[in-house]
Order: sequence, then structure tokens, then C-alpha cells
Amino acid sequence: MFGPGIVFDMTHKQDGEEIGVADLTNALSKIGVQLSPGTIAMIRTGRDRFQGQPDYWKLGTGVSAAATEWLIDHGVRVMGIDQWGWDLPFHHQIRRSKSEGRNDLFWAGHLVGRRKPYWHIEQLRGLDALPAQGFDVGIFPLRLKGASAAPARVVGFLYD
Repeated sequence: MFGPGIVFDMTHKQDGEEIGVADLTNALSKIGVQLSPGTIAMIRTGRDRFQGQPDYWKLGTGVSAAATEWLIDHGVRVMGIDQWGWDLPFHHQIRRSKSEGRNDLFWAGHLVGRRKPYWHIEQLRGLDALPAQGFDVGIFPLRLKGASAAPARVVGFLYD
């Protein structure tokens, strides 16, 4: 996978607070960019700084199903995030499910892929070293037969 990259700055989002469509459109308007087919979206939360800590999996925001679908509808088929996972941390999913009396909140961002194919990458590092735009992303996954996930080398290409 290779394409032009864009970084959505979501460092203002609190733990347990979902990233919605409005968050993405606001970030785009701040940097004056429009999405196009083939764009690779990188979501920067700043949670990569907690990798290696025992509570890493409990920290973070999550990309809502609506925001995931919005990215796909705007031509983004590959997206990544610099935290433990794409969705809200599990204990936040449980809390919301209980408080709202719903069981359809679990892994909602992941499950968009059942309706609209896309790929997402989790646990990225160093998105703070990339500009908001003007770079390319190369993704080189390990080929694993019959797997639904695999480790990948993700590289940002910066040009002078």
C-alpha cells in the first residue's frame, strides 16, 4: 500500500471520548486539505508515548463508526492510529454499552469493514514527526496466510 498521507491531529481528545465526523472535518479545515481517493489517513492522538506501559490498552480515544465510514466515503481505504486500537478502549465500550443499554457499540469502527472494505493500522508511533500533509505513506505488511491481521512496517516518505 502506498499513497499520499494526511495527519489528523486528535491530541485534544480525552480518554474515552470518541472521534467523530465533525472532529475530522474540523481538522481538515484547519490544514486546508481535501481528501481524495487513495489518501492514507493517520490519526494522531499522542497516545503512542504510553506504549510499553501496563495500562497502555486502557488509554485513548477511538474512531467512531460514522467517522470511519465518512473516511471511506471520501476515498480513504487505508487509515492508521497511534494508540492501542482503532475503537474506544474496551472498558469505555463496556461503560457506554451499560449506560446506554446497547450491545451494538462493541468494535463499531472495526465492524464498518463488514459493509465497506478498508484497512486500519493500530499502535503507530512517531506521527508527531510528520507534517499534516505533503508526504507519502508506504505500508509493508507481513504476509500471513488465513490471518485477519498482521504486523506491518509503516513508513512516511518526506520530500525536500
